[in-house]
Amino acid sequence: MATSTSQSRLASQESRPAPSARVGVFGIGLAAYWPQFEGLHERCLGYQARVEERIAQLGAEVVSGGLVDSAQGARAAGDLFAASRLDLVVCHAVTYATSSQVLPALQAAGVQVVLLGLQPAPTLDYPEMGTGEWLANCASCCVPEIAGACTRAGIPYDTVAGTIEDDPRAWERIAEWIRAAGVARAVSRSRIGFLGHTYAGMLDLYTDFTAVHGQLGAHVEVLEIDDLGARVAAATDADVAAKRAEIEDAFTFADPSADPIAGPIDDAQLDWSARVAVGLDRLAADFELDALTYYYRGLDGNEAERLGAGVIVGNSLLTARGIPTAGEGDLKTNVAQLLLDRLGAGGSYTEWYAIDFEQDFQLMGHDGPAHIAIAQDKPTLRSLKVFHGKRGAGLSVETKVRYGPVTIVGCTQTAEGRLKLIAAEGESVPGPTMRIGNTNSRLTFGLPAAEFFEAWCAEGPTHHVALGVGHRLGELRRIGQLLGLEWAQVAA
Repeated sequence: MATSTSQSRLASQESRPAPSARVGVFGIGLAAYWPQFEGLHERCLGYQARVEERIAQLGAEVVSGGLVDSAQGARAAGDLFAASRLDLVVCHAVTYATSSQVLPALQAAGVQVVLLGLQPAPTLDYPEMGTGEWLANCASCCVPEIAGACTRAGIPYDTVAGTIEDDPRAWERIAEWIRAAGVARAVSRSRIGFLGHTYAGMLDLYTDFTAVHGQLGAHVEVLEIDDLGARVAAATDADVAAKRAEIEDAFTFADPSADPIAGPIDDAQLDWSARVAVGLDRLAADFELDALTYYYRGLDGNEAERLGAGVIVGNSLLTARGIPTAGEGDLKTNVAQLLLDRLGAGGSYTEWYAIDFEQDFQLMGHDGPAHIAIAQDKPTLRSLKVFHGKRGAGLSVETKVRYGPVTIVGCTQTAEGRLKLIAAEGESVPGPTMRIGNTNSRLTFGLPAAEFFEAWCAEGPTHHVALGVGHRLGELRRIGQLLGLEWAQVAA
């Protein structure tokens, strides 16, 4: 799907990819085999080296535990893994090994495990097969044993079966784990700014900061509106002029629509949006923010109200370059946005607008910032004389997400206070949308619109989601496992 030059620049040059996952990789075999079968040890070493090479090619920082063939060797590999602060461990069953020579390495690592049963060949010449050749191909033999031991030891694991080469299905599953581990690493080390307060009365959005620290490892940096105000006041004319040029490159400017609360864009509005955007850039840099949750009501046109109303354009620019922003003080959805963004899928702040029962789609969007790097067309700025339900007025962003596969992710909390991810895959489809200065897209999810909505609400969501491009359920489910989050998938 074609996008504008500025959109391509935002998407390709200014995103923040997740860091490389640090992955412990070790192969296993049985020391008793080596003197019995000439060349088997050397072959197993070669197979293990190839698996490590392929995992590194997927973007992982590999910490090699080598080929472990004894309980003592597993203990040594475990000490290495424990010292390396891993995100994931991959255990490759090169040939048969007892589970007692695997478990010590996994216990010491203390992270999610992926058990690989990858054979060098997809089939065997059964009538001509000797025992040594069979042992070089019996990658599946001990995996059930190890799985059972992991279950009894309380070690979380997944299993991937296939071949070392020419197996897209198996290696995509492995790649999903590597990508997920990188995102989990990013989130657990992230700094999320919380500017202001939550929109009063939205009980689903209220969030315990300690839960975010304790369950995710992320840091919540509490910010005052004055932190932004001081940086906006310090913006120079040159800074503002440069930011205006950036805004003019990234957006089209709309004439007033039929909406009576829309008006013409004037120079003072554009100047203020640019000035606030400069302040937001400095705020993000000074506090080393990876994401920003915000909302401030203000009163009677005071500075706080003007600042709160002036952030939409600047926050859209921040979001597009990898610092996702969520309005109304919705910290949990900001976390969901961060997950999608580090997967390279965007993550635009979104809610339900309406359900079209005749054409069978969900209309979803939100006022405030958009992830303009995943917009279908060049996004539009529209001047609004009123921000519905909020104080102030000014420029707002109007766009729709790119047509094609999409994923929505909600982050909510259970009755016990545990964070929970809810996700679904769907499609962004063409068709007219509202011209009211908000994001809004027509989305379908494989079920009748009413049934999907009912199924989603049954999971206890908040009323916001992060909307991203592509189908990403596999990676998101694995991210949830790595972070210890509850998971629900709404699907046909």
